[in-house]
Amino acid sequence: MPDPSASPVTHQLLIAGRWVDGVSGETFDSVNPADTRDVVGRFQAGTAADVAMAVRAADEALPGWRATPAPKRGEVLYRFGALMAEHKERLSRAMTREMGKVLAEARGDVQEGIDIAFLMAGEGRRMFGDTVASELPDKWAMSIRQPIGVAGIITPWNFPIAIPCWKMMPALVAGNTVVFKPASDAPHCATLLVELMVEAGFPPGTVNLLTGPGSEVGDAIVDNRDVQVISFTGSSATGRRIAQRAGRLLKRLSLELGGKNAVVVLRDADLELAVEGILWSAFGTTGQRCTACSRVIVDRPVADALVGRLEARASTLHLGSGLDERVEVGPLVNAPAMDKVERYVEIGRREGELVTGGMRASGTDGATGADLDHGHFYRPTIFTGVMPMATIAQDEIFGPVLSVVPVDGYAEAMTAANQVRYGLSASVYTQDVNVAFRAMRDFEAGIVYVNAGTTGAETHLPFGGWKDTGNGHREAGHAALDTFTEWKAIYVDYSGHLQRAQIDNQ
Repeated sequence: MPDPSASPVTHQLLIAGRWVDGVSGETFDSVNPADTRDVVGRFQAGTAADVAMAVRAADEALPGWRATPAPKRGEVLYRFGALMAEHKERLSRAMTREMGKVLAEARGDVQEGIDIAFLMAGEGRRMFGDTVASELPDKWAMSIRQPIGVAGIITPWNFPIAIPCWKMMPALVAGNTVVFKPASDAPHCATLLVELMVEAGFPPGTVNLLTGPGSEVGDAIVDNRDVQVISFTGSSATGRRIAQRAGRLLKRLSLELGGKNAVVVLRDADLELAVEGILWSAFGTTGQRCTACSRVIVDRPVADALVGRLEARASTLHLGSGLDERVEVGPLVNAPAMDKVERYVEIGRREGELVTGGMRASGTDGATGADLDHGHFYRPTIFTGVMPMATIAQDEIFGPVLSVVPVDGYAEAMTAANQVRYGLSASVYTQDVNVAFRAMRDFEAGIVYVNAGTTGAETHLPFGGWKDTGNGHREAGHAALDTFTEWKAIYVDYSGHLQRAQIDNQ
């Protein structure tokens, strides 16, 4: 653990290839949520003036980067991915210190960034369009992708390496330039990431980093007319506000928002397997994932057995700093997150039966010896007997709170699973292959798992959801290029005379 008494390092913004202080001179601290006495670093509180300079730099860098052949752009991404792999442990430990997830998960977060860098580097040689037959003789017809322009990238704190890479890698390989604003709870991770991007050889102005509050920096990025595409991950409430602002300017907008994900456990399920998947999905990252399992919808004949096993396991999970390899659940990210969880737990006491947890964690963890008094720790919490339309079964809590909803059979389970305003991830546990295929069809969600939890997306498949989870765009996979490219249809007529499409072919 770093010395809490040491003076924090002050970090800068990256604009036009230069590390600079913000115009206002104001700064803010990023602190370790496992021990708030530990200041991770001091960061610039950017302003609209800083945004204007960064957008100008990105706009000036755009012609050169766009003109760079896509395979050559991909080579820069390869170098960046290799640098991340080289620095994986350093990045992982910095992440755990700054936002709290346990080290094994932090390593997975960095690996996601490495994977998407390599995947999108390959897209530099796979920027496929279509060549199709023309309806007229002696005429060639095809379509190609082209970059949109300057991309505004606004990311959350809970996956501070993976999500920025999910957004920036497709944007950059497609030939766009980037203005990147990370969440204020994870600016150090973003700074380390961008330092490696500079080392990898992204030209000055191609990537620009702005730290600071969303109300100042984020809004200025969204409102700037020279930013042609916005990609945002965060709460549905903030996403709606961004959509309203961006819509007035007819910007391309990709939103990845909230989730209220369900694991359906049917009466023939392997309960031990289900318990493993539920615990990982509900309490990994302390429940602070858009794909977290926050609802277990269980067939009534096995409900008591499942709840008993979940209680036995959840009550023994070890809390503490994620830098300790024995720790299974880290802290919540900040004090407001703790307050929010407490409010919903109080609601839950009226809406269900508290099985375990339901309180802040303090004192010393018996197994690890971790001091919990100076961090934002909350006991993994389970409620049972919750109705499908209860508040704790409908609202995204974003913390270690799990609601168990008993139902009678598959049809009722599927109704309950879909009876929320979100549609990101869903899971079913069953040993009946026919039921599994029905669930794949019936879930109203962008991601479906069979006999696995609700987390664990892979970079070569599209990531995103239905309903209030987003606006239809997808991240990861080759579908990610759709956010950051325009399609252009091209016709070459070599007949030597005027041919009129849709007239001459009748």
